[in-house]
Amino acid sequence: MDKQNLLDGVKTIHFIGIGGSGMCPLAEILFNEGYKITGSDMAESDTLERIRSYGIPVTMGHYPENVEGADLIVYTAAVKLDNPELVAAKHLGIPAVERCIMLGEVTRKYNRSIGVSGTHGKTTTTSMLTQLLTMADYDPTAIIGGKLPFLGSNSRIGKSDIIVCEACEYVDTFLHLNPAISIILNIDADHLDYFGTLDRIIESFHKFAQQTTSLLIVNGDDANTLKAVEGVECRAITFGFGEKNDYRAVITNEGVMDEFDIIKGNIKLTTVKLKVPGKHNVMNALAAAVACFELGVSARDIANGLGEFTGAHRRFEILGTEGGITVADDFAHHPTELRATLTAAMEMGYKNVWAVFQPHTYSRTAMLLDDFADALSIPDHTVLSEILAVRETNTYNIYSKDLAEKIKGCVWFETFEEITDFVVNSVKPGDLIITLGGGNVYMCANMIYDRLKQKYAE
Repeated sequence: MDKQNLLDGVKTIHFIGIGGSGMCPLAEILFNEGYKITGSDMAESDTLERIRSYGIPVTMGHYPENVEGADLIVYTAAVKLDNPELVAAKHLGIPAVERCIMLGEVTRKYNRSIGVSGTHGKTTTTSMLTQLLTMADYDPTAIIGGKLPFLGSNSRIGKSDIIVCEACEYVDTFLHLNPAISIILNIDADHLDYFGTLDRIIESFHKFAQQTTSLLIVNGDDANTLKAVEGVECRAITFGFGEKNDYRAVITNEGVMDEFDIIKGNIKLTTVKLKVPGKHNVMNALAAAVACFELGVSARDIANGLGEFTGAHRRFEILGTEGGITVADDFAHHPTELRATLTAAMEMGYKNVWAVFQPHTYSRTAMLLDDFADALSIPDHTVLSEILAVRETNTYNIYSKDLAEKIKGCVWFETFEEITDFVVNSVKPGDLIITLGGGNVYMCANMIYDRLKQKYAE
């Protein structure tokens, strides 16, 4: 099907898995544009409540009759080809497209579309950009990969011609997009189960850069990113800490790394005081600021917006402090992300930092084992859960004990209950416990925090 004509003659669109974090915003945007939307899902969620609040009918469970009357079906990557609704759609001759194709179609409706790409930092940077543009009255539409506390949601419907979205490289999803402005935060070896090599990843980002129509905003400190944009005709500007960059950050508060100047050429544009820790967040904030400067947002609005940013869901998210013990949760699931988050944690003045890590996929753990061991040696104490399989079977014969053996003093447990018992009995006032991983390890953070509340209430 020609993606340019995807919505021609379409009045009713059915979403299979409408509650998904990437599906719900698309349904909202299309509903807002006047399309009739229906949906189905397997589990109740906050997003489904939001969808129903518009009057959009949602069926629990996937049944062939759910697709009747639809002109187009949108489904998530998680939906298998033998899904009863997909099978029924094929039988009835109703066209069906994956979410990433619909995302490309929707973003093309906006003249100033911004795609935020990179191996690390997409959700934080997209969240920062959304908050900055909203606070500066630019009224953007946004699709974010995590909940933004500022919005209380992972999406926003605006009335301007600006849309901000994450451009994810996994299985080349971002090649369905043609952003006016593309940000490339960094390029690292990840998703090797799909790409195979780092060179293939760089090649994929090169294609993405070529599909950008107006402006590339790229990390000038990252050799892989610079390699990816070689030979691309689109105008490119660089950001980073290095003096050769068009826009650079100069950290002025070295202790906490939360205060920095933004310099363009030899001119200081503004000073930013960040509430989210770490040098990696200075880079994320700088990338967001550069996009805003290029859109005409004032230096004052940029400093204000970034100064008010308190983080995105599961990005160094502080659950609370009980008995002098702080509990936080973070999405970091790649060695580079772990290194950045744990380095920041170690610089925050806690007596001891306890990292509770849930390895995410066998392939990533096996292929990057030594890098994981190196990053997880940064905190004072490291605790591992068993590896989360996600979409894989353990053909790599890899287990958490293999990683634990490479980290001094590391322990591992099969269940969150065992981890909770061990950590709560070991921590002392003044310590930080941070759970890390791309899976459901946040549940362990909640268990630890609840147990600490109970312990100190007694």
